[in-house]
Amino acid sequence: MNCIIIDDDNFVRKIIEVFVQRTESLVLLHSLPSALDAMNVLNSTDNVDLIFLDIEMPEMTGIEFLNSFKTLPQVIIISSKDEYAIKAFEYDVTDYIKKPVLYKRFCKAVDKALERHKNKKQTVESEIFIKHNNALVKVKYSDILWVEAMENYILINTFNEKYTMLFTMRAIEEKLPQNQFLRIHRSYIVNVNEIHSIEDNTVNIITSGMTTNNISISKQYKNKLLNELNVITRK
Repeated sequence: MNCIIIDDDNFVRKIIEVFVQRTESLVLLHSLPSALDAMNVLNSTDNVDLIFLDIEMPEMTGIEFLNSFKTLPQVIIISSKDEYAIKAFEYDVTDYIKKPVLYKRFCKAVDKALERHKNKKQTVESEIFIKHNNALVKVKYSDILWVEAMENYILINTFNEKYTMLFTMRAIEEKLPQNQFLRIHRSYIVNVNEIHSIEDNTVNIITSGMTTNNISISKQYKNKLLNELNVITRK
């Protein structure tokens, strides 16, 4: 996520800069001493995903800053006082951290922001572009049946086509929406909406040709799969 820091305290701002640099999921775009500077940045760009915001600042407070926008990126408040927390959460801030800021607490807040960020992307995105025969082909998530590992490649199986790509399973797993695709084996990721049945250690997916595809489930992933599905069993 692209982020900016807004704090008039140079020392605190430097600490947050170091924390951001240590966190692989964050990219620091700007570190600013005032909310007015931040307003100029946000009015000129739309690629900010996260704001680390102080409350007590001269010229414009953090609360005044929040009140100046109808919509904002995610905001994590970093303040020396607790008294602004209730007001801040009225603006749907992601988290509220009390100074002095510890890296462990910082990471916990960032994890919340990442989860929100992923959920927002999954809501907006409904397809993925796959390189195939020197072209980029748009494939809907709903058309993907399962993904299979093949040594250094992956095979993406859809209703009408199979796409072979030089990609890792971990990388494709991060690209696919987690509420729709689950890893069931070190070599398989399945679209849970296309599971026809589960027998012993096998997931059965039926393609448009009415062919049943039996896909193995490993023990380490089976419980997670069953927990994610709406399973009814007779006691």
